[in-house]
Amino acid sequence: MKIALAGATGNMGQAAVNELLKLSGLEKLKLLVLPGDKKIKKILKEHKKNKAKIELVYGNIARHDVCEKFVEEADYVINLAAVIPPHSDKFPEKAVECNEVGVKTLVGVIENIKENQPKLIHTSTVALYGNRNSLHPWAQVGDPLLVSPFDIYSATKLRGEFCVLESEIKNWAVLRQSAMLHKNMLSDNMSDGLMFHTCFNAPLEWVTAEDSGRLIANIIKEDSEKDLSKTFWKRCFNIGAGAENRLTGFDTLNDGFKIIGGSAKDFFEPNFNATRNFHGVWFYDGEKLDNLFHYQTQKAKDFWMAFAKSHGYFKMGKAVPKSLIKKFAIKRLFKSPNSVKYWVKHNDEPKLFAYFGGMDSYKQLPKNWNGFSLLIEGKDENGNDIDYEILKQKKNAKIIDHGYDLNKEIPTLKDLQNVASMHGGKLLSTSCDDLYQKLDWCNSDGQEFKASAYTVLKAGHWINPTYFENVWDFDRLSKTDKIYAQIWYDSHKQNEDKFYYLDEKYTARMKQL
Repeated sequence: MKIALAGATGNMGQAAVNELLKLSGLEKLKLLVLPGDKKIKKILKEHKKNKAKIELVYGNIARHDVCEKFVEEADYVINLAAVIPPHSDKFPEKAVECNEVGVKTLVGVIENIKENQPKLIHTSTVALYGNRNSLHPWAQVGDPLLVSPFDIYSATKLRGEFCVLESEIKNWAVLRQSAMLHKNMLSDNMSDGLMFHTCFNAPLEWVTAEDSGRLIANIIKEDSEKDLSKTFWKRCFNIGAGAENRLTGFDTLNDGFKIIGGSAKDFFEPNFNATRNFHGVWFYDGEKLDNLFHYQTQKAKDFWMAFAKSHGYFKMGKAVPKSLIKKFAIKRLFKSPNSVKYWVKHNDEPKLFAYFGGMDSYKQLPKNWNGFSLLIEGKDENGNDIDYEILKQKKNAKIIDHGYDLNKEIPTLKDLQNVASMHGGKLLSTSCDDLYQKLDWCNSDGQEFKASAYTVLKAGHWINPTYFENVWDFDRLSKTDKIYAQIWYDSHKQNEDKFYYLDEKYTARMKQL
């Protein structure tokens, strides 16, 4: 068995390498590596005993010749490669190159292999679901994909996933990764203002990098032993983590700061972080993958305990006054162009509107925690009483209306027509004999497009301007799209009428691709 893995030097990638090398039937593990990526040396050093099984392919996933060499003779291709925030925010053209162009190139190369075509496992992201709050904290595959304005990562991953779903590859699977706990959690979040994007009340389901890597290996193992065509291939899944790993942004910050003897309230203030325009959900269908591949072994609380033991130097923070840590570790990040305070200082109205509803809304935030509503303290975003523990129970989940029963295995033509109508569009095709048959649709802008019933109904895709350029027009679209509206108006006012786009500097750079 030969496996080709892209994204091996990332946190999930390193964990996947560890697990894949344990497979008894593995002959060759081909790793696609960018020239100059120093992390590969560490991986090779850690796996000296399996050096003969590892083959390195250097190059860019966006290059056709590189992808051909990479997938040659592979039985499985695993794409974990991605340019993620904050790097995608700083270098949007690289996000386009990897997350979008690279996926299209890889898919095209695999499609061209007619005999012994490899099976593709493609990782997508929870970020496709966009901003969620206490009104609809639960999401499932098939929910609308409302990628947050200015999040180039989400936009490119959206387009990349659509390419996989609509491909001619015989066996593919899309896995939407959740929030991920990994060994570089604190260091990665202390170099940029990205952590200020995390809403304190955002629902987050945390899976560990180790469990994610275990999932990938278990998929390969199971598929090599039995036919998974009826349960796994040509399907989209959420990578769930289980009930104990469903937290909020505030919970997560609290868990991290416990290592240095503090809490989120010691180091943050209510107006440090965004109040909307983030991405995070609790997965209503998160157990489906675990039922198939039994990968969920680690709890968030256990992760932080192990993290504290392996990063003993963080404990020294207990001896440092919290005010100093707040000043020199947290507030120093206010200089980052990715931080809320930077937007305030430079009066970046588009960002402030996207993340708060405008400068006026930002200024109305309380200056201390006594006036700020937290879900974990029994208050929703509007200050109303709420039972946080009941909210976290799946049996109480509020599910949106998709226009048909999402649990129906084979939707009818009427179901397809209803979904299109709820989106403000139409189904142009007059028959549907197969979930993966390419159908003709028309959106609310009168734009015709092709997509399978699976892609639209089962995976939640509906063509809008974000599929073609880096713009976010959901204020306008939600006025006629009843499926979008159910989620969008949880955190936006119906009279908002903003059109979000990347600024001219970023746009010019991306046009050079």
